[in-house]
Amino acid sequence: MKQITLISLILRNFKGLRDFVLDAEGKNISIYGDNATCKTTLFDGFVWTLFGKDSQNRTDFEIKGLDENGKVVEHGLQHEVEAILMVDRRRRSFKKVFAEKWTRKRGQAAAEFGGHTTDYYVDGVPVKQGQYKSEIDALISEDIFKLLTNPAYFNEILKPDARRKVLLDVCGDMTDEEIIAGNKQLAPLTDILGDRSLEDHRKVIVARRAEINKELDKIPVRIDEARRSMPDVSDLDAELLQEDIDTMRGRVDAKTAELQRIHSGGELSSKEICLREINAELVEIKQVIQADGLQAVAGQRGWIGQLKGEASELQSRLNTVQRGAERYKGLITRADSQVNRLRAEWTSLDSLQYPVHEHQHDTNCPTCGQTLPADQVQSAKDKALEAFNLDKSKRLEAISADGKLAAAEKNELENSLKELESEMGKLQEEIASKAAEIMAAEATLQSLQTNIADPADNTKYQSKRREAETVRAEIEQLRSSAADAIGKVQSEIRLIRSQVDDLESDKAKLATVAATEKRITELAEFERKLATEYERLEHELFLTEEFTRTKVSMLESKINSKFKYARFRLFEEQINGGLKDVCKTLYNGVPYEGGLNNAARINVGLDIINTLGQHYGFSAPIFVDNAEAVTQLIPTDAQVIRLVVSEDDKKLRLEYNDIQEAI
Repeated sequence: MKQITLISLILRNFKGLRDFVLDAEGKNISIYGDNATCKTTLFDGFVWTLFGKDSQNRTDFEIKGLDENGKVVEHGLQHEVEAILMVDRRRRSFKKVFAEKWTRKRGQAAAEFGGHTTDYYVDGVPVKQGQYKSEIDALISEDIFKLLTNPAYFNEILKPDARRKVLLDVCGDMTDEEIIAGNKQLAPLTDILGDRSLEDHRKVIVARRAEINKELDKIPVRIDEARRSMPDVSDLDAELLQEDIDTMRGRVDAKTAELQRIHSGGELSSKEICLREINAELVEIKQVIQADGLQAVAGQRGWIGQLKGEASELQSRLNTVQRGAERYKGLITRADSQVNRLRAEWTSLDSLQYPVHEHQHDTNCPTCGQTLPADQVQSAKDKALEAFNLDKSKRLEAISADGKLAAAEKNELENSLKELESEMGKLQEEIASKAAEIMAAEATLQSLQTNIADPADNTKYQSKRREAETVRAEIEQLRSSAADAIGKVQSEIRLIRSQVDDLESDKAKLATVAATEKRITELAEFERKLATEYERLEHELFLTEEFTRTKVSMLESKINSKFKYARFRLFEEQINGGLKDVCKTLYNGVPYEGGLNNAARINVGLDIINTLGQHYGFSAPIFVDNAEAVTQLIPTDAQVIRLVVSEDDKKLRLEYNDIQEAI
């Protein structure tokens, strides 16, 4: 097990302590002092040095000394705490210095406050904040350290969800399979759940039960509405109704045939045939009169269509040429850019001179160290200059060649563009000419349509129209004489059809009753199925609740077995029968937050620290605040620092005592 003990805690100008050294020497120690003598400040300083918070896990507490009005007593001080620890027989030191930052601007007599600075030291060596935190994290995580050093941290500072997580981490959660195996009554749950979690299945059950309840409430209403909507058919017989309907429809067919005979009288039919023949002759005469004009109009329309097709083809060619011209313009712009770039590159290289100061040759022999003859030195310089000039010449030639190729490409592109622009001009002229042709042709068409001959001016056509009018008048006279007979038959047909409609209405009532009775049967069957499903869901819900009760019992028993005094309640039953996740600590059945005295709270906290220390394999100094409330602390393997209220001690007093032996 990893063990940390406090050797000493040195505080300067920290929360009212001007200069105080707590020499714990790694032993159990009691610190006595009246109220407001800074006992808790020692614990605050210890936690602040390591994690930047006070013993209540607050980061925004005041480090500086304050007067009775809450004002800082003295500015410009350094507030520092150093904790010297023994970590598995290795002495470690962690020190933090918090100070105000004051700056005096040029020309000002008084310095201005500019915030705060914090300096960090590990084993006496100044370090950055990140390294300081890494060194502490290497010892133990902040959350675990606070759990193991403060008996009140678990129950008073941690949230219930966080407490549950710690307990489940220490004791291990239980799988659904383990819980089902622990209660034979839950065996069917395995097949019921399948791949679905218990909580998800509960949600499905609750949602489905609600749906079924809604449906079961609606079904009796639907059945009652259906029954009340059924018409009275007690005096109706389906077979007799059908016989009457067939008889009445036969009478309608007979009257309809009689009406057709009246309409198709012999003389009337002859006159109607004669009128149709005269109308056909009128159409033939009109076609002969207008034949030449219509033929000319049709020919002109064909010519206009041909001209428009040619204009469309010319426009399509113009569009293609325009797109080609735009593409060539883009290529010319790119080629021009390349020519300019190569010209600038050639000019820059041409102006480049041999850098004499960068090529100073060593005048000594690299082998023997003697001074080289002047001619050899000069020869080396000449060769370097010759190599430079040769390289420069080759590069200029290459750039020049690339420039000529780019210029030639640009010239070729510009020539191609000129050809396209010339072609565009010709096409535009042709399109304009073709548009003029189309306009002239449409004017000609308008003239031809206006000049088509009117048949009404032809004497033969006029004579035939008068003949048609005479025959049409004779037909109307014949129809008028038959109108009375037709009206009588039609009236009889309407009366018979009205009687058929009444019979069909009665027949429809019988169909409505049959359909409604079928629907009522279906609703009753659906109601039985829903009731069966509801009973199944009720049983499954019971199993899930029994599962939860079993889990509660097994899980709480498993967790409580890890602790000597502390007991935990992880679930509470709700009014609706469900269970709510909680995390309440109890001692002898009394809730920690509801009536448990300070002595029991401290010992319960120590019991939790003992179990957590065994789980994490770690022990650290335990600060027991308000230790005067307990006369007997439960045994613990960690170093214990008791903070005891003592009215007689107006200044902090230390006693080195072995608390475990005293117990």
